[in-house]
Amino acid sequence: MPRPVAIVGTGQTRCGKRLDVSYPELIREAVVAALKDAGISFDDVQAVVTGSMPPPMEGVNGPHLYWADAMGAVGKPLIRVATCGSTGVSIAHAAFYHVASGLFDVVLAVGAEKMYEGEPQGTMSTVADPFFQRPFLAGAPGIFALQCNEYMHHYGLPEERVREAAALISVRNHNDALDNPYAHIKVKITVEDVLKSRVIAYPVRLLDVCPSSDGSCAMVYASQDAAKKLPGTPVWVKGVGYCGEEHFFGDSEKVRWQSAIQSAKHAYRMAGIINPRKELDVAEVYNPFTFQELLFYECFGFCDEGKGCELVEKGVVMEGGDLPCDPSGGVLCTNPIGATGLQRVAEVVLQIQGKAGAHQIDGVQTGLAHAMGGMDQFNGIMILGKNI
Repeated sequence: MPRPVAIVGTGQTRCGKRLDVSYPELIREAVVAALKDAGISFDDVQAVVTGSMPPPMEGVNGPHLYWADAMGAVGKPLIRVATCGSTGVSIAHAAFYHVASGLFDVVLAVGAEKMYEGEPQGTMSTVADPFFQRPFLAGAPGIFALQCNEYMHHYGLPEERVREAAALISVRNHNDALDNPYAHIKVKITVEDVLKSRVIAYPVRLLDVCPSSDGSCAMVYASQDAAKKLPGTPVWVKGVGYCGEEHFFGDSEKVRWQSAIQSAKHAYRMAGIINPRKELDVAEVYNPFTFQELLFYECFGFCDEGKGCELVEKGVVMEGGDLPCDPSGGVLCTNPIGATGLQRVAEVVLQIQGKAGAHQIDGVQTGLAHAMGGMDQFNGIMILGKNI
């Protein structure tokens, strides 16, 4: 069995168009904040796990070497992870295993992206198979618009109902982002605004889609013995699950999304969770597109197949509901891709510690953090709890 692992410090930067800082300076902001939160110095860190999108997005080869000084990683074991959208949760898992294995006692995890300095849509449009997928899908919006249509047709759901539920999700996330000091998009919107916003890739509209953001997130992982010596409130990693499937979009079903289903099952089994809807107090679901939340509710066992709209309509996953999702505003409002999945973990940590400020949910003991990535084939889950 792996030894117990705690997250003892988190740090995030203000996200958006950060022309005021260089890439390393942006990362330094998050790292300094995380170390301060943990009550440690750079000297206490034994190893560093970092990550971002693949180098074409960064505009520099080996970007982790570009940031090494900023992370205090010089002379220490350093590993870089890049799994596209799921990079952040891949970093979180790698840092967990660094400590759980007994190899290190204190590990720094850092995710980052500076999308305004690169060409994110150009990169996303050229990562796919060049003969069919690249010209046909035209990047992430094209891929996930197909998924949205597949979802509606698979269950025979009226388009109007799915669009209304997705619009409610958009409004909830944008409202929640107003209370998150780190969020990028901060606008007050209505359901009508969402439904009337311009089509990006039918039926996905502008207010259904995440932004491109600059931002960084850092966290400190510690062994049980190391955590006892630190002043803060530790949050314990209770379960992890990560699965992949076929790279080619047409080779696997994306409604009963097996990488999402199996990663959740593995994490629940490890955490001892039987009924996630009842046993989880909060969930930070990776939601770059509104309708994807509906799929993930079902894949993660929050409801039965085809019943995602019901959770929204009944308010279960909304503010004040039994299982509030993305009280931070989620990926829909903030998306520095290499950091985005790590932000989901950091936000659950803040909720459990009672340090989420204006978007705090009362009484959080256990939470789920999730990220999706690769071309579309990776899903990763981390379950966090107040008690060891």
